[in-house]
Amino acid sequence: MSIDQKRILEQQLWAIANILRGKMDADEYRDYILGFIFYKYLSEKIEMFANRILTQDEVQYIDIKEDTAEGKEYLEAIKEEALDELGYFLKPSELFKTIAKRGSARSDKEGESNFILDDLSKILTNIEQSTMGTDSEEDFNKLFEDLDLTSSKLGRTEAAKNDIIVKILAQLDLIDFRLNDTEADVLGDAYEYMIGQFASGAGKKAGEFYTPQAVSTILAKLVTTGKKKLKSVYDPTCGSGSLLLRVAKEVNEVSNFYGQELNRTTYNLARMNMILHDVHYRRFDIRQDDTLEHPHHLDLRFEAVVANPPFSAQWSANPLHLSDDRFSQYGRLAPSSKADFAFVQHMIHQLAENGIMAVVVAHGVLFRGGAEGHIRQYLVEDKNYLDAVIGLPANIFYGTSIPTAILVFRKCRENPEDVLFIDASAHYEKAKNQNYLRPQDIEKIVTTYQNRLVEEKYSYKASLAEIKVNEYNLNIPRYVDTFAEEDSIDLNHIATQLQALDLDMAATDATIADFCKQLNINPPF
Repeated sequence: MSIDQKRILEQQLWAIANILRGKMDADEYRDYILGFIFYKYLSEKIEMFANRILTQDEVQYIDIKEDTAEGKEYLEAIKEEALDELGYFLKPSELFKTIAKRGSARSDKEGESNFILDDLSKILTNIEQSTMGTDSEEDFNKLFEDLDLTSSKLGRTEAAKNDIIVKILAQLDLIDFRLNDTEADVLGDAYEYMIGQFASGAGKKAGEFYTPQAVSTILAKLVTTGKKKLKSVYDPTCGSGSLLLRVAKEVNEVSNFYGQELNRTTYNLARMNMILHDVHYRRFDIRQDDTLEHPHHLDLRFEAVVANPPFSAQWSANPLHLSDDRFSQYGRLAPSSKADFAFVQHMIHQLAENGIMAVVVAHGVLFRGGAEGHIRQYLVEDKNYLDAVIGLPANIFYGTSIPTAILVFRKCRENPEDVLFIDASAHYEKAKNQNYLRPQDIEKIVTTYQNRLVEEKYSYKASLAEIKVNEYNLNIPRYVDTFAEEDSIDLNHIATQLQALDLDMAATDATIADFCKQLNINPPF
């Protein structure tokens, strides 16, 4: 997709968002826009699929008469294949373009749209119910539950709500997502773009579902170092699933995607995101639950593990966890008020022997003492899993301005004698409300890590003995010296300048005094 095409698409999407802006917050109208984009995708996907099946019969799916014996026979055959291949089913009368055109047509009442809300609600329910008893049931279960067509925020009357929804569907129907173009991922890009835009307007809530694209790119490039194919990638706090999908862009193939997400709405976004990016329902397993308290994939080990967990989140820190294989070997649990290391321990437990793990943490994780210091020492001294510590600039995440770091872990390290420290905190572009990493900043971080380069005031390889001397404090300034000497000051020159100023001031005072004498007034000093 060209830059111009992308710009036009973004303008079309924002025109749709503007229909709801002012009626509700960004994190609320997000659910409507993304939900309808997903519905449009499912409709176009199944129509393309059905038309391929019907090619020999020279019949178009949209033209099938659903109430005839022949039509029912066609639909039954297509449904069976669609459930196996796509995981869901939609009848021609349930397609997005069908309902959008029916809504746009004027009703008998002058100026009013045809009422479609009830039918639309049934269609969204039917999509989910079509998967009942099939392998895809869990992947589609309650996917549209956040798309509330009865909300009073859409309008005070049913007619007002209907008009708003009709406008959204009509505008969305004008966009060509080019699903036939295998080289373009227009719909996936549109979905990702809108998620990012909603995150930028959602304030603190954005951290629940979105990692800035630049940070996602760095994490993805780190965990795919030296690899072209991945058997699996896992994110224990997967949000909208964007980070998992970003990893897939760095390799030729990812066999399976795994994730877990606590927030129900965000969990729905993640499943939609997978399907929209053409990840077959059999290739992803996203679960909704508390990863630390109720993990769902403990019996699996993953080749790539990535995460941007919530910073300093609370967790139970229940002593019973000391008998959990994820935590037992450390002898200490992360504090109940700061679950950062609990997520790290969980991820390491899930990491395969040949895998790479990259996790975003707040800077406090690098140097806080107590249980966290104990866990940090165990990871470095006893296990020697820590491969790199990368400092990022402040104010690059939505909802928080704190500086962050990326920890990279490998169970079978190629360079077990040292840990690479990178200070990229000063390499960024300053924007109005937020800083962001430029392509050259991302490339510098990744290249430095992959080649383990040492550069003055940017990166340093610290030996394990050196880290031990620092009592396993990983604070980056202890290892990367970014101190810049100020220019020396010539005090004699400064003294001469001050003397010259004193003479100038005395001459000026004399001139003012002379003027005052001529005017017969007292001088101001």
